[in-house]
Amino acid sequence: MKLVVAIIKPFKLDDVREALTPLGVQGLTVTEVKGFGRQKGQTEIYRGAEYHVSFLPKVKIEVAVPSERADAVVEAIMHAAQTGKIGDGKIFVLDIQRAVRIRTGELDTAAL
Repeated sequence: MKLVVAIIKPFKLDDVREALTPLGVQGLTVTEVKGFGRQKGQTEIYRGAEYHVSFLPKVKIEVAVPSERADAVVEAIMHAAQTGKIGDGKIFVLDIQRAVRIRTGELDTAAL
């Protein structure tokens, strides 16, 4: 099993969710986060004054999938979240050693 973690621009969330549905992804976790990468934030103008915003708003998506579907999920997220501009985000794939559905006690892939 794999945990796919993607940090993307907030306005791309619906596109990513729609791209994952045909792949059989039944659930995902979304968290609003802030951060910066190579762009080191951005400069904005508010009421004529220029100021630097260090942390940009992003959305973190976490999806647990069987190992054989991880590559397809990564591809779908990458294509749906891509704008071609700096700050599109990152995708990380982690191994899951164990998963348990609390309600039924199902384990591993059955728990997904």
